[in-house]
Formats: sequence, structure tokens, C-alpha cells
Amino acid sequence: MQRAIELAKQAETLDEVPVGAVIVKDDQIVGEGFNAPISGMDPTAHAEITALRNAALNIGNYRLLNTTLYVTLEPCLMCVGAIIHARVATVVYGAPEPKTGAAGSAFDLLISDKHNHRLEVRGGILADQCANLMTEFFSKKRS
Repeated sequence: MQRAIELAKQAETLDEVPVGAVIVKDDQIVGEGFNAPISGMDPTAHAEITALRNAALNIGNYRLLNTTLYVTLEPCLMCVGAIIHARVATVVYGAPEPKTGAAGSAFDLLISDKHNHRLEVRGGILADQCANLMTEFFSKKRS
């Protein structure tokens, strides 16, 4: 999660919402990313999507079996769909996202029994530190 926090801070330097993500397989980071929809002019350039793309290229397969995704903010609907399709085994997130979070806060799609893929979800890891990134970013925006 510490590396995901570092990536979130990189996003902030680009004036992007500070969210970072890493994908780990066999105790090695195989993919990473941070939010870049504004700078990349890409509405799908969320940290999770960028990390999934990076990991798929590094592994050489779009199926990211036996991987863990660490992300500083609870994934949204779009990212949850990509996570499921990539067959990520575990999602670990920092801060909950009560308005758009799709891993238990606003929606609970990652553990739905309607999917043919089951994964583990753990939230609240370094939650205060991850939430502070968001709070400070939006406080600066408002002032």
C-alpha cells in the first residue's frame, strides 16, 4: 500500500485526484498506475485501470490470475468490472468511497454471487493516510 500512496502523490503533482494502485504477484509488483484521466484525456485512466494494463503487458496476459491489487481508494463501478474481467484474486483498498465505491460502500459488486469469478476484498488498510490524501487535495481545490 505504501507504493500505491507514493503513486497517488504522483497523480497529485499532475493536479489529478490522488489515487494510486499496484498489482502484486508472487510478492513482486507487476503493475502500477495512478489517476490520469485529465492529463491523459482518457476517462478510463483511473489508477486501477492503468495498473491492470501495466500488469497485463508485464505478465503477457490479460488474465491476472493469483494477483493482488492494492489501491488507495475503494474502486468505482468501472474499475470493479475490469478487476473482475482480469481475474484478480484479491483487492485491498485504503479509504472507502461512500458515494461511488463499488466494493461495499455505495455498491457491493466485487463479492456478488452473480459473477463467475470470486475474489477476496479487504478495505481500510492505511485508511486514514489514504483518506487524508483526498481530503487535503480537495481542500486545496476549494481554497
